[in-house]
Formats: sequence, C-alpha cells, structure tokens
Amino acid sequence: MLLTLGQMLETQARVCPDRLGARDLERSLSFLDWDRRASRLGNALLGLGLGKGDRVAVLAYNCLEWAEIYAAVAKAGLIVVPINFRLSAPEAGFIIGDCGARALIAQDGLHHLIEELREGPGLAADHLIHFGAATPAGWQGYEDLLARAADRATGVEVAETDHWTLMYTSGTTGNPKGVLRSHRIAALLSLSTQVELGLNRADDALLVMPMCHANSLNFFGAFSYCGGAVTIYSRASFDPGHAVDVMASCGATFTSLVPTHYIMMLGLGRDELQNRDLGQMRKLMISSAPARADTKREVMEMFPKSGLFELYGSSECGWVTMLHPDEQFTHLGTVGRECVSCGPVRILDDDGNEVPDGEPGELYSCTPYTFEEYWNRPDKTAEAFRGDWCTVGDMALRDENGFIRLIDRKKNMIISGGENIYPSEVESALGAHDAVRDVAVIGLPDEKWGERSITFIAESEMPYTATGKVLHRVLRDRYAGRAET
Repeated sequence: MLLTLGQMLETQARVCPDRLGARDLERSLSFLDWDRRASRLGNALLGLGLGKGDRVAVLAYNCLEWAEIYAAVAKAGLIVVPINFRLSAPEAGFIIGDCGARALIAQDGLHHLIEELREGPGLAADHLIHFGAATPAGWQGYEDLLARAADRATGVEVAETDHWTLMYTSGTTGNPKGVLRSHRIAALLSLSTQVELGLNRADDALLVMPMCHANSLNFFGAFSYCGGAVTIYSRASFDPGHAVDVMASCGATFTSLVPTHYIMMLGLGRDELQNRDLGQMRKLMISSAPARADTKREVMEMFPKSGLFELYGSSECGWVTMLHPDEQFTHLGTVGRECVSCGPVRILDDDGNEVPDGEPGELYSCTPYTFEEYWNRPDKTAEAFRGDWCTVGDMALRDENGFIRLIDRKKNMIISGGENIYPSEVESALGAHDAVRDVAVIGLPDEKWGERSITFIAESEMPYTATGKVLHRVLRDRYAGRAET
C-alpha cells in the first residue's frame, strides 16, 4: 500500500512528532502540530457539507497554509485545485467553474478576485474561506473554522487510487486544462525523486516557486514523504537579495528555481554575494525553462558546495529526465537521461515512427506517475497518448550517448522559406550576447518567407508564466498585426 500525504503526515507525527515539518518565513510547525491543524481543516471542510471527491479551489501566495491545505484535503478525501495567483478574475473564474469547485480558500489580497465573480462560480456563501487578515463580510474565517473543528482523524477512507490534485496547466494556448492525479501518482513521484536526489530526513527544501505549481508541489511531497522539512518562501514575488539571505540563514539544503531566478541572483554582483555563506545548500535544481550553459556555469561558481541538477518534466508526466551534477560539463545543453523509474523516452515523427538519433521529433514518455486524464476533456486526453506513452507537445532529439536535448514546443515551430526553425535554438544564440537579458523568437506572417520578424522590446514588456517561461502565444497575438512584408 502506498500512503497518501495525509497518512504520511500521521506517520511522521507519530514517529517524530517534535521534528520540524513545515514552515514559511514567519511561522513553523512540527510534524505533530502540522498533522493536528490539517486534521482540523479536513474536518471543517467536511463539516461544511463537502463529500469525498468534491473539489476545493485555493487562491494564495506562498505561505504555510498551503502545507495545511494539501494535507487536509488528502485526509478528507477531497480534491485540491490550486489556482495561479497571477491569473485575472475571468481566468480564475474559468477554473472554478470548469472544475465545479464546492469550496474556495483565498488569502487576503487575492479574495477580491472572487468578489468580482460573485455571480459566476456558484459557490455557496458559507463555502468561501478567507485567511491572512480580518475576515471580510460574506466569508468564513480560516482560523475560526479550525478552532471549531476536531483535531482527530476525519474518518474518511481514502485509497491510493482516489484523486488528490486537479492542477490546471498554464494555458499557453487557449483555456487551461485540468490535470487529474491520484494519491498513488503523488507517492510514486515522491519516491522516485528521493532516489534521484538522495533525500533523507536531514534535508530541508526551500520552496520558492509558487505552491500552486507542479514543481513546488512535487518537491513538497517528496521531502514530506521522507520526513524532511519544507520551507515555503512566503513572499508574493521573488526578491533576489532577500532570497540569497534566506538561503544563507534558514538552513535549507535544497531549492528548485527557474533560470530567471538564478539570473536575478547572479545579477547582484560578487561584492553583494561575498558575505553570504551558502555552504549549507547542497543540491540545486534548475528547471521549467531552458537554461543557458553560461548561466549554469555561473550558478555552480556561486554555490561551490552544491550539486546542480536539471530536469525535464511536466504537470502531466512528472519528472521524465534528469541531468546530474557530474554530467553538467560533459553534457551541457541536454536535460539528461530518463529518471530511474521511467521507461525509455520515445521520439516520434508525425506518423508515430521513431526517428534516428540526432533527428528532431515529438517527445513521448512513459512513467509510473503519468496523469490519468484531463478533467472533462476526453478528446484532449486521447490526443496526449500513444498507448502508454504521453506527450505534452515538446520537440527533442536524442544524442549518440542517450542524452535528451529539448528543441522547442511543437506549437512554437516556425516555417520560413519551407524550412523548420526551432525558436529555442535561435534564442540560445541571441541570448549568449551580454547585452541581451532575455529573448523570445516567434513567427509572424510574411508574404515572401511565410514567417519572419525582429522586434526589440523593454524587459518589462516580456510576458512570462508563473514559472518563468516566455508566453510566445501572447507575443504572437501582440505583434501579429505588425508583421513586415
């Protein structure tokens, strides 16, 4: 039997009750206290009339409450629906309506998005839960609910095959799709992560990326399952100087960041960094967007006692490949080889045939923790699979040593003069210039070449997802009417 997160927390609370379980930058919880508060919240949600399988939407910045909420819904047999706090009210409303949320938990400062949707989502007034400040009219207080609920087990039978999370993709094209995953998937991914990174109870993860995103959720589960601590970077936005101070002082041994985060920290300069002791940070992850070779070299210089890992994965498939610290210099430009629990990656042409090594194709993976389905989208679910192999539309190639190099999203490919152009390759070349902070290559209609355009924009105009990926769709929409012919 694989334990759910709720059952894991109960085990840790029994075996090591006083050990640090979860904290943010203001508060901390032992495993015992974390377990009790999660039980209270689980019982409170059931007390509102929610039943097994009901969806609970969450809209919050990074904070300790995420640890309580993820565990509470697991204990109660509910399904958590994290909502990206950077979404607009209509975008958040789409997710709430699409998943049929029965309750919503919102942090102060974000609840106004729901106020704008009062007539839309159809949530009962007593199912709106608020935390972070004085409870506004029309909402229930988070701490009030916990105070009235019991800290004992919920009594709900939760199986490993029951669903736990419904995480909506970033929606780089059209409306986002809900990725449905079970407790079994979460447990298997956590165990695989522990093997790949060599985790144990002495480890402490500093979770900087949004807790509403799969990256932080997956590492949150992995560290929690093995009895390590999780430290949530409870800031609404990333402050590089402050983040480095936290890394030097909080005792965390691991963090996962996107290239943009690392670039911002490297921009602080040697003088500002020289007095920070970053020696406790032993493992670093760089993921979610392509990382340039020069960036990785500078990161390794900044954290001389850390091993740098790079992974490729997705909300749908979990971790697919991993590049380990001893491979960084010999296989720069790749994202490693298959993770320990993965089947062989398949790189296929449009007809489903394997392409030769060195040739680009669409990447398909087979993992024991691949998602089950897109919520209410059987058509999109069917499109994602060829048998047991799943794709999210990434183009890649395999070199002669079996290492995988990502090329681009299939939908981003540009056809100019009859030739296929992969934007990431052009972006890598342009981005190597010292004067270029970031770069995005998109295709626009051109009478002669089919697609061609070059435009310079200010850094503030570059659109990003919550995980630092450039939104090529937004740029294409923005500049589609300005193409030169």
